[in-house]
Amino acid sequence: MTDPKRKTIPRDLSWLSFNGRVLQEAADRTVPLLQRIRFLGIFSNNLDEFFRVRVATLKRMIQFGAKGRMHHEADADNILQDIQMTVLNQQSEFNRIWSSILEELRSEKIFLVTEADLNPEQQEFVTRYYEEEVSSNVIPLMIETIPGAPYLREKSIYLGVVMWMKESALQRKYSLIEVPSRVLGRFLLLPSPDGEQHIILLEDVIRFNLPEIFSYFGYNQYTSHVFKVTRDAEIDIDNDIATSLVQKIQKGLKNRRKGKPTRFVYDKEMDPGLLEFMIRKLNLSKRDNLIPGGRIHNFRHFMDFPGHIFKQESRRRKPFDHPLLTERRVTDVVMERDLLLHFPYQSFNPLIDMLREAAIDPGVTSIKITCYRVAKQSKVINALINAVRNGKQVTVVLELKARFDEEANLEWKERLEDEGVKVLIGIPNMKIHAKICLIRKRLENRIIQYGFVSTGNLNESTAKVYADHCLLTANKAIMADVNRIFNYIEHYKTGTHFLKACTTLLPSPVFARREVLKMIDTEIKNARKGKKALIIAKMNSLSDEEMIDALTTAARAGVTIKLIIRGIFCMYSENKQFVQPVKAISIVDEYLEHARVWYFHCDGKERVFISSADWMTRNLDHRVECSCPVLDPELKQELLDILDIQLQDNIKARILDNKLQNHYVPAEGEKHVRSQEDTYHYLFQKTGVNLEVRSH
Repeated sequence: MTDPKRKTIPRDLSWLSFNGRVLQEAADRTVPLLQRIRFLGIFSNNLDEFFRVRVATLKRMIQFGAKGRMHHEADADNILQDIQMTVLNQQSEFNRIWSSILEELRSEKIFLVTEADLNPEQQEFVTRYYEEEVSSNVIPLMIETIPGAPYLREKSIYLGVVMWMKESALQRKYSLIEVPSRVLGRFLLLPSPDGEQHIILLEDVIRFNLPEIFSYFGYNQYTSHVFKVTRDAEIDIDNDIATSLVQKIQKGLKNRRKGKPTRFVYDKEMDPGLLEFMIRKLNLSKRDNLIPGGRIHNFRHFMDFPGHIFKQESRRRKPFDHPLLTERRVTDVVMERDLLLHFPYQSFNPLIDMLREAAIDPGVTSIKITCYRVAKQSKVINALINAVRNGKQVTVVLELKARFDEEANLEWKERLEDEGVKVLIGIPNMKIHAKICLIRKRLENRIIQYGFVSTGNLNESTAKVYADHCLLTANKAIMADVNRIFNYIEHYKTGTHFLKACTTLLPSPVFARREVLKMIDTEIKNARKGKKALIIAKMNSLSDEEMIDALTTAARAGVTIKLIIRGIFCMYSENKQFVQPVKAISIVDEYLEHARVWYFHCDGKERVFISSADWMTRNLDHRVECSCPVLDPELKQELLDILDIQLQDNIKARILDNKLQNHYVPAEGEKHVRSQEDTYHYLFQKTGVNLEVRSH
């Protein structure tokens, strides 16, 4: 799959390898059954986004020729062929896992039934449910009468229906029905025999009622099969200066719905005539990733598989409060010392509480905050609106180009501006991905600044699943640099000097790359002098060629390198020229490992950073990011302890090798370490520790 002649592993093949690790979780019988079903949903959702974004990008590169190709994607044609092969193999494994899970569900007396399995009571129930809830949302499309290609919505599944009379099977008519799962959900619980749970999918409810739906035509034979189309999700932002960014985003969202198909997934039992008809109508070819599959598609809905029907429902560990925040206001503690919160082990509420406290604090004059992706019913936004109503000046940076959140952020922009919030909507050709907040407060005769720097989004929903770190601080140097980043965002045309003036934070673009390369070079020089040299880096993705080259040089010089990379990993970690092996692992478990943490030994002056940035070209050069040093010795050690736990993981850690094999780290000896469980226990034990209060 990977070519050793390349300098780096193609990022798209590495990403598919990551999704293979998600599939491994679905196959792992030690994982609770409900979670395994949801991992299948996550795998499917990930793959949908991959085709909407990455495959679409590769096809654009081919379309535009050499000018449209970059870096290791110069051979996009070969990569697309490798993608097709890998996806087909993963689909086969997916089907095997799903068959196994169905057997386990049956052993739990949970049955996923089809329209052919219904008993008389269930038939009556399904008929009534269709008439009362479904029928008004079903509009059949007789595709033979449509001159062009039918409009098929993204993220929807369709029933392709074939109708004929038993007496004249050759005279067939085709129809499409969009399954209205957006409105009604995908799962319907049926009346069930005692001790059993029967579930039917919405498309099978429709299948059962096909004779009623098409009674007008007088047919008596029907077959129907599910399919879906994945489209190019890229939004083209033209350079028309007379058009505002908001208008461009709105136009782009409309055009996205008409994006070129990048994948056609269908039931392999689909009527050949209908399949050929659809491929022709959609102007598809074998190069367009035609994926034959089973009866069920859009498995992303299985992330919402009903959990209450299980006898032993799988529940997540409950987040606990930080030990210093059980009896005191967040603001009061932050004024005295730095706090480091670790989600989802610790509660996200202190962030919301700090904003709420600022909203009603008469001394607070202003709040500035970046919001990349917020929750649907965002308590963060509500706190900011309350701050405006209490007379505070509030500035919110909304990234309208946050992929798949564009529409939601447009709605938030309108609501915030209606309340009097100053909304900044990003920088041309650059996303604002930093997670920062600056609160300015008048205390007696002086102005003080406090806030936070985080590795994750300000989203109380995803904070229950995403593992992130957030530093709450009133450190003068850190907050002065946070203020400089906001000044740059407000004055990006002429404000690069604000980023240059940062003394403590490492901002992107440009400056984080430069400083990290300097720190790697320091480790290289120390290794060559025979001194201790160590780099530990944890992040979502590592694909930037310059950073990979620097790490490769460091490994050859004798620097000890330990990497924890959840997703894309383009470095060849195995090399006979390395003085000692590079340890590179990926942890996929119950929580999504989302934090970025960098450690450099620095000749004993250990430097530890948390960051919003991965070591990808886009993060280092084309986004506004914030990388923040952890200065408090105790908090620095806390992060190092967590990194050490993760590096010892031998239950959920996979080895990132040159061949993308996803072998588990072997559990040697009697010590078994599952890092997410052990991190929870490590942090929970600290809740009873009487931590010393220190001022800056």
